[in-house]
Amino acid sequence: MDMEKVPGGGPGSGPGSGSMPPALPTVRLGTAEVSRLIIGGNPFSGNSHVNGEMDREMIDYFTLANIKHTLFRCMENGINTMLLRMDEHIMRMIHEFRAEGGRMHWIAQTAPEMGSLEGNIARAMRLKPVAIYHHGTITDHYYKRQEFGELRRRLEIIRKTGLPVGLGTHMPEVVRYAEENGLGADFYMLSVYNLSRADRVSSAVTGIANSNEPFFEEDIPVMYQTLRSVDKPCLAFKILGSTRRCSTQEAVRAAFDEAFASIKPTDAVVVGMFPRDLDQPALNSRYTREAIQKAADSRHASG
Repeated sequence: MDMEKVPGGGPGSGPGSGSMPPALPTVRLGTAEVSRLIIGGNPFSGNSHVNGEMDREMIDYFTLANIKHTLFRCMENGINTMLLRMDEHIMRMIHEFRAEGGRMHWIAQTAPEMGSLEGNIARAMRLKPVAIYHHGTITDHYYKRQEFGELRRRLEIIRKTGLPVGLGTHMPEVVRYAEENGLGADFYMLSVYNLSRADRVSSAVTGIANSNEPFFEEDIPVMYQTLRSVDKPCLAFKILGSTRRCSTQEAVRAAFDEAFASIKPTDAVVVGMFPRDLDQPALNSRYTREAIQKAADSRHASG
């Protein structure tokens, strides 16, 4: 999530606010062609992974109107996919967004506070997601307690929808286990930081900001290596470290360059955006185009 402030920023301003750029490059996820930059939903729910003050700033900013405005800016900048929770707040917003002409693919994240997984999925299916993935913090909870049967059961429930089944995690070892034991994931949603070093409950569930989360830079190459080791599509998230790699726009650009140099051509990145102070959909779309081209040039040069 890019948080650098610049003068004159804000929704609808900055690069890309004029003529609409072409669609971003896409990858296939099931039957959908999803943009290689996907907007994530943590900021919409006030989940900053920074502190309570920033959580409140996000909640204050992200009225339903501003969430929808952000998504329309994404569309205008070639981003065609949103990865958002299956909670009542977000699902109501998606309904309104589409009624107002919004056209984006929805990759749905399970929301544990919604009760039974079956009920949560049934409500989400009314809004026609293109894929559903199992929330990473919950995945890691079951993995660390060696409740592998329960994790498999939950993925099988998602499988019954007929949609691509995703497995979210912050832990490289979860990916290895899932692949070696045929857990049943069609794609992975992978944090480049292992926030599950410590037991925790997502602040999106508790409403309380988590403090001192373990954002360790040494985790990044490990997860990228894990991502490249599997043939299935992977979605890399937290590439900006929830603002920790956003001190300048050059730092943000460098993180995008690193991500696309490290992931497979069949993969994408998921980035939360907080465009209160600058037009992040336009900037991040530009950095994605540049980074994809740099990665392609590098592969071509290396033979």
